[in-house]
Amino acid sequence: METTDAIVIVGTGLAGYTVAREVRKLDANVPIVLISESDGCFYSKPTLSNALAMKKQPTELALFDASTMAMQLNACVLTHRSVERIVPDSREIVVGGEPLSYARLVLAIGADARRVPMQGDGASDVLSVNSLADYARFRERLQSAQSVAILGAGLIGCEFANDLALAGYRVSLIDPAAAPLSRLVPEPVGAALAAALERHGVRAHLGTSVTAITRSEQGYQLSCSDGERLAADLVVSAIGLAPRTALAADAGLAIENGIRTDAWCRTSAADIYALGDCAAIDGKAQPYVLPIMHAARALARTLTVEPTRVDFPVMPITVKVPAAPTIIVPPAEAGEWLFESADGVSPDRLRAVCEHPLDRRLLGFALLGEATTAKAELIKAMMAAPA
Repeated sequence: METTDAIVIVGTGLAGYTVAREVRKLDANVPIVLISESDGCFYSKPTLSNALAMKKQPTELALFDASTMAMQLNACVLTHRSVERIVPDSREIVVGGEPLSYARLVLAIGADARRVPMQGDGASDVLSVNSLADYARFRERLQSAQSVAILGAGLIGCEFANDLALAGYRVSLIDPAAAPLSRLVPEPVGAALAAALERHGVRAHLGTSVTAITRSEQGYQLSCSDGERLAADLVVSAIGLAPRTALAADAGLAIENGIRTDAWCRTSAADIYALGDCAAIDGKAQPYVLPIMHAARALARTLTVEPTRVDFPVMPITVKVPAAPTIIVPPAEAGEWLFESADGVSPDRLRAVCEHPLDRRLLGFALLGEATTAKAELIKAMMAAPA
């Protein structure tokens, strides 16, 4: 490969393509090279967990192929290529055994689905959906299934459970926590969401985990830590993501909760940046759409105009669960949760706010059902509160 003075972006997910698009808005001429392990098509990853409800086939989720993206961005998009090594001292990466020089390197390499080791001859058959290709395999397997077990009741697990239930599948949602969304909301909020999902046909098995999966004539038998045994035609793991850090670590970059960067997306090596699911910006991983978009816009300015700090605003997380539409802003510090509901802790209208225990500042909130109309009001209150 030729030596270039390009901005080289490794990864063609939302983070990689958004950085390229924002750079191109600011500089029409700087060379941009994007490197993709996949076919480089552009799609919205969040749509994977509600594509059944939208009646979308996997082929319909790809918005643009790599050649179209290359044309739109006036960029070079290299597909089905893996970066084998980063050599920071010589400002090179090695792709397919050949060196490619960069002026600035952006790592937007995403994350891998977490897997928990378990026993049984069916453990290796468990699916994870972390890409469009994964989703296509999932939909193919789904054609011969009537029941699905989902391991993990986090955001993605809940979205998939609701989507599958709406499509008529029998769904078991399994999580060791006492309630869904345990990393984002207090237990009463998660319990209200669980009640809404159960009302729509999802069977929640909480406070337990799957220890073994064995193949059976009809599908799979799942053995749980509480002694319960469940049957399912298909098993999907949705227990979270692990940032891809090996490439950066091998190059000597600092790793902490992901590829560690400062508030300007700068890694510990000169002219190497990181964002998206692989990165921990200022030490914090934020694998959600809004943080990625904000980081991409700031990084594009840093790459082309002037160093620009990523200043994250109040960024709500929308959980796409029609059974109980949910909007969350997790508090950045410990506080006191207060619950307001017309009829107890109900998924139809639940408003939970987290306040600072001393000065009563609003630190975060969780809204379910009709209470989601209060989103703008609460975001305004959080933005107005003194730091």
